[in-house]
Amino acid sequence: MTYSILTISEAGDNIVASSALYGGTYNLFAHTLPQYGIETRFADYRKPESFDPLIDGKTKAVFVESLGNPQGNITDLERIAPVAHRHGVPLIVDNTVPTPYLCRPFEHGADIVVHSLTKYLGGHGTSIGGAIVDSGKFPWADHKQRFRRLNEPDVSYHGVVYTEALGPAAYIGRARVVPLRNTGAAISPFNAFLILQGIETLSLRMDRISESTVQVARYLKGHDKVAWVNYAGLEDHPDHALVKKCLSGKASGLLTFGLKCPAGQGRECGARFLDALQLFTRLVNIGDVRSLATHPASTTHRQLSPGELMQAGVSEDTVRLSIGLEHIKDLLADLDHALAAV
Repeated sequence: MTYSILTISEAGDNIVASSALYGGTYNLFAHTLPQYGIETRFADYRKPESFDPLIDGKTKAVFVESLGNPQGNITDLERIAPVAHRHGVPLIVDNTVPTPYLCRPFEHGADIVVHSLTKYLGGHGTSIGGAIVDSGKFPWADHKQRFRRLNEPDVSYHGVVYTEALGPAAYIGRARVVPLRNTGAAISPFNAFLILQGIETLSLRMDRISESTVQVARYLKGHDKVAWVNYAGLEDHPDHALVKKCLSGKASGLLTFGLKCPAGQGRECGARFLDALQLFTRLVNIGDVRSLATHPASTTHRQLSPGELMQAGVSEDTVRLSIGLEHIKDLLADLDHALAAV
């Protein structure tokens, strides 16, 4: 994630990003990158036209998530990509939640894709890793003034001009020999092996996980102690049409819901629910073979102010589930037991 931005950005530059981001990504963009002089401007992913006025001569990229975490929103990449390209900047897409098995962003106009390998691709919660995938299609050499680091000699690497030496691989080449080489976030061979082992079963896991998550969502939707359910795999979800258009008809394994509880007691109700779970693991990771449950407002998004929580689509009563490979009857029984304790 960080390297995808630092490869082409420096102090004085900016990026334009969707406001519906994973909490860690939001913190990186809103609070950490500004310490390096890189500003992030946030737009509404539902309104591609909102990105337009935020892009200027110093903008280096447009950044969105294909399927948001934990909001569960789906970005119509085919509507965002033309906005970025009209201004001569690449579209970078975080495709962690759907994985390449369900969504192939390059087919919808994306130029660069990033993944957290720790989640569905690895699938077992054993290794930390990330990946940048460059389509090789963005014309960096056509925008020499905007992307000077790719189009002028790099004194730190033998004076190479990346667009001349590497052509379509200019971006990913500089990512390897500048930010990766100089700051060293290289994955260990053993962790790489574990992630590759996970990728071998990706299709099987994503099919099973997606099928189980639809059943969990339907069960929760009909429960009298559940106030709302947010899962794009449900037919009445506003993004359901995009599931068919962008995600191969399956909405992955992440869903959120809210518990019916007295006003102002969302956190307390969520805590009682989590305490009563026996099969689900209380863990902030996602994309595991094990089913996981967490309360975002007090974990992954706890650094966000109430206003930032609202902007990210996270209410205080939100419970997030990441469905794993357990039998659906066992999952529903555990949820039923926990809901009875609320």
